[in-house]
Amino acid sequence: MGISRRTLLKGASVLPLAAGHFGFSAFAQTARAASGAAQVPPILFLHGNGDHAALWITTLWRMESNGVPRDRMLAINFTDPLARTDDKVEQPNRSSTEDQRRELGEAIKELKRRTGAPRVALVGNSRGGNPIRNYIKNGGGADVSHAVLCGVPNHGVYDWEQNLGNEFNGRGAFLRGLNDGDSEVTPDTAFLTLRSDGIDKYAQADGRFVGKPGTPTGVTPEGPELKGATNLVLGAIDHRETAFHPRAFREIFKFIAGREPDRIAIALEAEVRLSGLVTGTPGGVQTNRPVPGATVEVHRVSPDTGERLGGPLHSSQTGADGRWGPAKVDPSWNLEIVLVSAGSTTTHFYRSPFPRSSDVVHLRAARPLGPADAGAGAVVLMSRPRGYLGLPRDVVLFDGKQPADVKPGVPTDSVATLRLPAAEAGRAVAAQFNEERIVARAWPASENRIALAEFTY
Repeated sequence: MGISRRTLLKGASVLPLAAGHFGFSAFAQTARAASGAAQVPPILFLHGNGDHAALWITTLWRMESNGVPRDRMLAINFTDPLARTDDKVEQPNRSSTEDQRRELGEAIKELKRRTGAPRVALVGNSRGGNPIRNYIKNGGGADVSHAVLCGVPNHGVYDWEQNLGNEFNGRGAFLRGLNDGDSEVTPDTAFLTLRSDGIDKYAQADGRFVGKPGTPTGVTPEGPELKGATNLVLGAIDHRETAFHPRAFREIFKFIAGREPDRIAIALEAEVRLSGLVTGTPGGVQTNRPVPGATVEVHRVSPDTGERLGGPLHSSQTGADGRWGPAKVDPSWNLEIVLVSAGSTTTHFYRSPFPRSSDVVHLRAARPLGPADAGAGAVVLMSRPRGYLGLPRDVVLFDGKQPADVKPGVPTDSVATLRLPAAEAGRAVAAQFNEERIVARAWPASENRIALAEFTY
């Protein structure tokens, strides 16, 4: 049997944060080199279905703040991050389980080459756990010291006779192969699962979150647990927070490093450099394929009004590799990042200050303006990539009101939309999630522009 510990991390006393709204510290509190950091294996992070490496940015910062060198970590970008409807049937710009296992193997080789280490630790969120288990079970266990599975649907999102070819069907060949036997983990690799205490939308007994309300899924909140693993319950956190919440960071670090982190807070850098990848959505499908010829501008903006403060801090055009940057910014500045790409909506990303440097500030253009936006003078989106907008769990305000398109109960929505009349184009719009507040400007929809207030935490 696995080690099952219902660790309900409740209350600020469990994870005290340093001063500062978002859990990062003042300049004087620089990150000290953590004792034993050299003994921490290199760590490779895997994102979930449709996502990209940028979701790990706060985890990477917290690791660095605990003395883990940046060059001993790697966050993978799966080329085609969306799963196929049927794993064995090709679909344009979607990947199979074998595609992801192969790309993971290549990333492990690169991280081992870079660091000289014989083994690496793997951390995956949601679908990102599937290639981890697949790789370890089918020939890669000697390379992997630790496997941390965060909100991974290890027994499926559903367990049905229908759609047996789907990667997320607990009754399908893929997951049955991984879960076969008395133990669901592989010897010589230490396994940890992290899960929610009932509000993970992909570990629900009712099928309403997979399009079949009232139909039992055959899956319970315990679905992410594995026989033979250390299984922890983090409390009332959502599907993505099982990986990206400070509570999750604590358990990830402790399991891999063998000790408590010295800090949960992110230590500020005096000088911050930002860069990343511009990726596309061919045919409306989210990919991590690079977009050449895109222009990226970075502006400093007022935290109170969203107005630009001076000219652009950075402007560059992506080459064949899709990379932009680096942009040099101050860790106290609110930013507007403008992405202009042929055939896509011009997107104005409004972001909170970046406390540390990052090379995974990846950008995808916002969705196209569609029929629902007809007649709107401006469209503003509010997005939380590292978690969902939970009502009534969280403080969620968009232009001073709770957004009507965020459903209460089990958190399922990560984006809210505000449409304004033409007379209000250009005005400030505030987006707030708990203690993080971003002020965006409403750009004219007639110019094929969308503003996006993107939360970091």
